[in-house]
Amino acid sequence: MNLHTRIIKTVALVCALLLSFVPNNAPGAEGEYSFKVTNKTKNTITKLLASEDGEKYGFFDIGKGIKPGETMTLVWDKSTDNGKCKQFFKAVYDDGSESDAEEFDFCEKDLELEFD
Repeated sequence: MNLHTRIIKTVALVCALLLSFVPNNAPGAEGEYSFKVTNKTKNTITKLLASEDGEKYGFFDIGKGIKPGETMTLVWDKSTDNGKCKQFFKAVYDDGSESDAEEFDFCEKDLELEFD
C-alpha cells in the first residue's frame, strides 16, 4: 500500500471517529444513550475526548464549552450503538491542560461524569 493510500485511509478513519460523537443539550430521547458531564473545576472544559482503547481519541462538540459549575447532557451518536460500553474519557480545559483519562461504563443508567 503506498503512502498516499495510507494517508487517505487514516484521514477517513479519523473523520469517521470524529463524526460519531454528537452532543445534545436536552435530555436524551427514548432509545438514545445519554450521560451528564458536570464541571466542578475552576476552568471551562473546552473539549471532551473519548476512546475505546485509551490511545486514539475522538471528541464531542460541546460548543463554547462547559463552564465551572455547569452540567451538560450529551448523547452518543447512533453509529456508536455497537461500540464498547467501557470508554476512556478526559477533558481539555481553557488553559490547555487535560484531565487524566478515566474509564467509564456508558451502559450504566443515569451515568454522570464529574470533573474536579
